[in-house]
Amino acid sequence: MEHLSNNWFTEGLVDYEYKKYVLLAYLKRATDSFEERKLYPFLSDLVVHYNNLIQFRESKRKFSNDMPKDITGIDKEKLELIYKQAENDHELLKEIENIIEFSLPRLKSSVAAGAEVYELVEGNCELTPIGLMPLYTNEGYMFISNNSKKTKIYRYELTMLETAKEKYRALNTYFVEAVQKGWGTTYESIKVSLTRRFKDLPNPATFLFYSKEKFPYNSTLEPVAKRLLVKYISKT
Repeated sequence: MEHLSNNWFTEGLVDYEYKKYVLLAYLKRATDSFEERKLYPFLSDLVVHYNNLIQFRESKRKFSNDMPKDITGIDKEKLELIYKQAENDHELLKEIENIIEFSLPRLKSSVAAGAEVYELVEGNCELTPIGLMPLYTNEGYMFISNNSKKTKIYRYELTMLETAKEKYRALNTYFVEAVQKGWGTTYESIKVSLTRRFKDLPNPATFLFYSKEKFPYNSTLEPVAKRLLVKYISKT
């Protein structure tokens, strides 16, 4: 199984042994992907699944604590009332709880494995500005080179999105072209050419993402480049 739905642990057949099989099959796919140094979509998905389980578990605990309770006696030594929950957990909830307790440490371990690969990739990559940087950097160009003669060029726009719970930055990109580098072709000259062709950005912020090693492009280099660009611009 390549992907899991966000509510995989509660949908369909809620059976502990079956859900163990579903999760372990998924984690095997994630492990194989990380061994090939392919980060996405598994790394981001694993984080989502881990957080979903944590949130569900905390919500269940809060619900259990808020359930009506009956007084059954008094602890004379501690001078405390002794309560008994009026309603026991439903068997289905118990089964889900067992699934969650089995899944959390394994998801956490897989996230850590993916994070190690991410750190390896990030350690072999550099993000540097090209030419003079304008004050406005939320829109511009990003060049991605993976130690080859071809450089892929993207136009980007960084926006701020707000939900009821948080604010976060979203990076929108679209592919412009792939440029073959040769004698006389520099990153600065490519930037000048873009400025002449696309006059709505007369002085664009332009960044080069360069990888010293060859990593899988779509599943690793491109998403890591975008993540580093957001981090860089957010700091500056």
